Amino acid sequence: MAVTEPAPLAPPSVHEGILRRQSLRESAARTYARSLPIVPVRARGLTIEGADGRRYLDCLSGAGTLALGHNHPVVLEAIKNVIDSGAPLHVLDLATPVKDAFTTELFATLPPQFADNARIQFCGPAGTDAVEAAFKLVRAATGRSGLLAFTGAYHGMTAGALAASGGAEDVRVTRLPFPQDYRCPFGIGGERGAEVAARWTESLLDDPKGGAPAPAGMILEPVQGEGGVNPAPDGWMRRMREITAARSIPLIADEVQTGVGRTGAFWAVQHSGIVPDVMVLSKAIGGSLPLAVIVYRSELDTWHPGAHAGTFRGNQLAMAAGTATLAYVRENRLAERAATLGARMLARLQALAIDHPCIGDVRGRGLMIGVELVDPEADMPAGGTGGGLGAPPDPVLASAVQQECLRRGLIVELGGRHSAVVRLLPPLTLTDEQATAVLDRLADALAAAERLPHRRTMTGSAR
Repeated sequence: MAVTEPAPLAPPSVHEGILRRQSLRESAARTYARSLPIVPVRARGLTIEGADGRRYLDCLSGAGTLALGHNHPVVLEAIKNVIDSGAPLHVLDLATPVKDAFTTELFATLPPQFADNARIQFCGPAGTDAVEAAFKLVRAATGRSGLLAFTGAYHGMTAGALAASGGAEDVRVTRLPFPQDYRCPFGIGGERGAEVAARWTESLLDDPKGGAPAPAGMILEPVQGEGGVNPAPDGWMRRMREITAARSIPLIADEVQTGVGRTGAFWAVQHSGIVPDVMVLSKAIGGSLPLAVIVYRSELDTWHPGAHAGTFRGNQLAMAAGTATLAYVRENRLAERAATLGARMLARLQALAIDHPCIGDVRGRGLMIGVELVDPEADMPAGGTGGGLGAPPDPVLASAVQQECLRRGLIVELGGRHSAVVRLLPPLTLTDEQATAVLDRLADALAAAERLPHRRTMTGSAR
């Protein structure tokens, strides 16, 4: 079904003026504003209204932050209650009823075998600071300095977190293969590819000449988000837990984007049943406001007072909003809803791929979905598809699809190694009708982008 471009409801002058001033005043480091030139002024649930009056379906959701969508009533009520109560809004790391309620609700959602012996560290407001705290924690507890991380990872933009991410250079982080089906690094895919990746890891750690610094910890994402929406196989996750436990290496699960029901379980580690030593949590736990914590096994709690501090680690409004969000997701079984609806959306996208050879792969878990776009006419790399290296990615087509989506009132993000994966991160409150509208607009945008004279693609440089 074709979806026409929504008509502007107001003159574009205000909208254009704000965008022009942004480009003149803000740094070159801005990102989302470049590909999404909109000026949000109102929002509710899935919908954003811009200053020009146009309405958009938001499948970026604050990069996964908005579990309940924009301005959910329970979140607004929680924030208003704190403000109306006269409670202090800034308290450093002092104990407050708001913090106590948040910690109680958070621990109630964690796997019981983890929560029963856990401690929580409130960090600075961004997920990257929680990653830094996790690294400092395991290094202090083990007396070792090395770190194990995976190809394609993304853990943040501060120095230590960036060093453990996929694009880092000249760092003392040992990089390990992350299993994939479509672009398996060993050209195998499936269970066999995951097993080879696990054996590679085990062999490297046990090789006295392997060159890996003694690891203080291993950090992994149960689903790589920025890396291209690559779900870690459950069996491989269990192998990583076995390998690290046997060698007394703390396992850090980065659940910044996968947590709070996003993948179809409240926490993505629950799919595999593993119990990590440290969980890094941010984004959705603050109910749209800045909040980041690490939760970890009590035996690792060797911090000295002030060993990891931050002026804004006591964000009362975020804790109240987070408590309301966690409780709403739990009480309304939104994780289960994400699993069911996500499976339906994946099935429709996979059916769409039959008629669109430019869709190389459709993958995801729950409402964390990725569509990798490729150039099917380019020369295939050795190994081909089906567990090989896949067709060459087509980032130019992906960018065109993103812009065609925006023209049709749909906000999507791009990810993956070459920014060729169209990502969907809708709120967990997404209705069946809204899911249909999202996929209709995406399908229409894909067809329109295919007709554009965008090729020749980046085939040569992307391979």
